[in-house]
Amino acid sequence: MKHGSAGSAVPQRKHAAAAAFQFLSRFPVKMQLDFVPPLLRESVVYYPLVGAAIGLCVWLVAALSGALLPAFPAAVLTLTVWVWLTGGLHLDGWMDTADGLLSYRSRERMLEIMKDSRVGAMGVIACVLLLMMKAALIADMIARGNWLYGALLILPMIWSRWFMVYAMSAWPNARGDDGLAVLFKGLGERNEVQRARSAAIGLTLVLGVITIAVVWLFKPDIAIADAMVSGFGSLPWWLYPVTSVIVLPVACYCIGRFVATRISARLGGLTGDTYGAMNELLEAALLTVLSVLQGLFWL
Repeated sequence: MKHGSAGSAVPQRKHAAAAAFQFLSRFPVKMQLDFVPPLLRESVVYYPLVGAAIGLCVWLVAALSGALLPAFPAAVLTLTVWVWLTGGLHLDGWMDTADGLLSYRSRERMLEIMKDSRVGAMGVIACVLLLMMKAALIADMIARGNWLYGALLILPMIWSRWFMVYAMSAWPNARGDDGLAVLFKGLGERNEVQRARSAAIGLTLVLGVITIAVVWLFKPDIAIADAMVSGFGSLPWWLYPVTSVIVLPVACYCIGRFVATRISARLGGLTGDTYGAMNELLEAALLTVLSVLQGLFWL
């Protein structure tokens, strides 16, 4: 009995992982799946893994394009690939959420606006500003050229997708029994949120170790903060990756919880659109945190 259930768990995990990749990305996962609620709920465990895969591709494109092009054109090319990898799924949620929340109408009217397939002026403005911010942050990373620490650029994609999973279970569905979010109703009955968090933590630790190993392998002869003002002293090179591994997940939780609480207060809960919007917001916010950290450590 135990042997049989262990054997059946393998294809179940495979289907759940495939569902996560098909739902959140355009990676060519060739598998016929029936997106029923139990499979969708199980698939959220692999959301951080999808984020890691997207982040890895973004990192590689940024490094290669940055070696051939000036920083800003390389950043735009990298962002184009990034949007293509996600199919614009979360950007659509970002625009719909902006249209609804920035209309300053009643709760019911905001939900109607968000459900409308047409994009309004506020959605377009919000999308342009977001893409400009992301492009500027990517250009900053490319201009710095610190690719030995490049694996840390994957962390924002991992944790932003973990927060979507957390948000699905922590706040009610604003549409009741309607909308995409209802397909994930009952999330947490099999500890999916905790398992997704464990996956995100595991991936983060692996990326931290890889970063430290790569930098150590090239044996940097300078301390990160040699150029800092007097009084801070000289910080060891490994402190930047260690700090990033700790600060980014904490920043993700704090920023995400603050924004999700505010949105939920206005809409009476969250929706599928707001999950995507939260992902986009947190990606940009965590990239900003990473850029600030690089500045603090004089990288």
